[in-house]
Amino acid sequence: MIHYKTEEQIQILKENAILVSKTLAEVGKHVAPGVTLKQLDKVAETFIRDNGAVPGFLGYGGFPATLCLSVNDMVVHGIPDGYVLKDGDIVSVDCGTVYKGLYGDSAYTFPVGEVDQETAFLLKTTEESLYLGAAQAVDGNRTGDIGHAVQSYCEARGFSVVRELVGHGIGEDMHEDPMVPNYGKAGSGKKLREGMVICIEPMINAGGKEVYEKRDGWGIATADGKKSAHFEFTVAVRKGKPEILTTFDYIKKIKEY
Repeated sequence: MIHYKTEEQIQILKENAILVSKTLAEVGKHVAPGVTLKQLDKVAETFIRDNGAVPGFLGYGGFPATLCLSVNDMVVHGIPDGYVLKDGDIVSVDCGTVYKGLYGDSAYTFPVGEVDQETAFLLKTTEESLYLGAAQAVDGNRTGDIGHAVQSYCEARGFSVVRELVGHGIGEDMHEDPMVPNYGKAGSGKKLREGMVICIEPMINAGGKEVYEKRDGWGIATADGKKSAHFEFTVAVRKGKPEILTTFDYIKKIKEY
C-alpha cells in the first residue's frame, strides 16, 4: 500500500533529509586514510543525537549500527567494524534518522585519499545517474522511467546496475511502497503521483551486476570483487518538477569530490 504524504509530513521528511545531508557531510570530514569504520559510525551517532533526532538504522531489523558503511566491493549494508580506511578505497556512507515520527534516508560514496581514474569515473557516473533518475520523479510518470534513466546512463558508460536491491518509499517506516528499481523500461512500473515520497538510490558496479550476501547476513558485495558505488536521494513527487529533499551541498563545501 502506498502512503501519500500531506504537506506537513513532506516538510518533516525534508527536515529529516537535511539532517541526514548534514550528517553525511560531518562524516565526510573524517573520511581519510587511517580512520576506522567504527570511528565514522560514532561521529554520525553523536551528530544525529546532538541535533535532536535518533539514528534510523540502529536496531532497525536488528542492524547493529548507525551507519551502513560499505567499502570497495561492498555494495550496501556493510556493518561498521575495525577496518582501517586506506588510500584508494571508496566508502558508501548510508545514513538514516528518525525525527518527529518520520524517517530520513540518504547515501553518498566518498573517495578515500586519491582513487584511480576508473573509480573516479564510477563515482561521477553513479552520482550523475541519481540526478537523472530523480528528474523523472514527477506526477504521471512511472517507476520504470526512473529506472530506465539510471540504467541507460550507467550501462552506456560500461557499468552495471544491481538488480537485487532497489529504492523505496519512505515515511513512518523507512521502507514503504512503491519499490523503485534502478533499471527498467520507460513507461512501465507503478504510476507516480503527487504526495509520494521516495528514495532513489543507484547501486552501480564497475564490473558485473551479480552480487552475494556476506556471512554476517547484512553486507551485499559484488560477485567479481570489483568496486561498487551508491548514492541516494529522498525525493517528493510533484507535478512538473520533483522536489529533491536531500542535498549534497554540505558535502561539496567540505571537499571537492
